[in-house]
Amino acid sequence: MANPNKQKGTAWESAVRDYLNRVLGLVGEYGVFLDPFDAGNVRRPAQEGARDVGDIHAAPFVLEAKNTKRPAVPTWIRQAETEAGHAGFPYGVVVQKVRGAPVAAGRVHVSVRTWTQIRHALGMPADDFAGLYGWAPTVRGLDTSRWYFTTTLRDFADLVGDYRTTGAGAGVHSHAVR
Repeated sequence: MANPNKQKGTAWESAVRDYLNRVLGLVGEYGVFLDPFDAGNVRRPAQEGARDVGDIHAAPFVLEAKNTKRPAVPTWIRQAETEAGHAGFPYGVVVQKVRGAPVAAGRVHVSVRTWTQIRHALGMPADDFAGLYGWAPTVRGLDTSRWYFTTTLRDFADLVGDYRTTGAGAGVHSHAVR
C-alpha cells in the first residue's frame, strides 16, 4: 500500500492543478485541455531527481503544494524559490491546503522579494497590488527572511490570469476569459 501522506499530497497537487486550469479557462467542461500544446497549461511535471522542479507549473510560477498539519512557511518558500530556479521559472510560491475548506480557499504564500518582483512586473503600486489580490503580510521578528505575503488560491488564480494577459507574462499564452 502506498504512503497515505504521499497520497494526500498528490491529491492536493492534482486539485490545485485542476482548479487553476478550470479558472484560467484552459480546459473544457470535462477537464480536457482546449489546446494540449499551450505553454500556459498548468501541469504537474515529472520529477527530475536531486534537482526538484516543484510540484506544479503555472508559468511563470512554480508552486510547491503543501498538505500538512504543521506549517513551516518560510522554509517552504525557500524550497519553492529553489525549485523555481531549477525549473527556469522566475517565481516560486507555496500553496497550502486549508483543512475542511474548498480548494479555492488554499493559502498561497510568497516571499517579500517575490511579491515585489511580481508587483513591479505588473507595474502596480504596493497598495493597489495588495488590495486587488487580497495579499496580507506576515512579519515575524526582525529577521526579514521570515517575512512573507499570503493570499487565497482564488485570488492567486486571478493574479496568474492578469499577469499573463497584461504582457508581463510575455511568451505565455492564456485562454483566460475575464
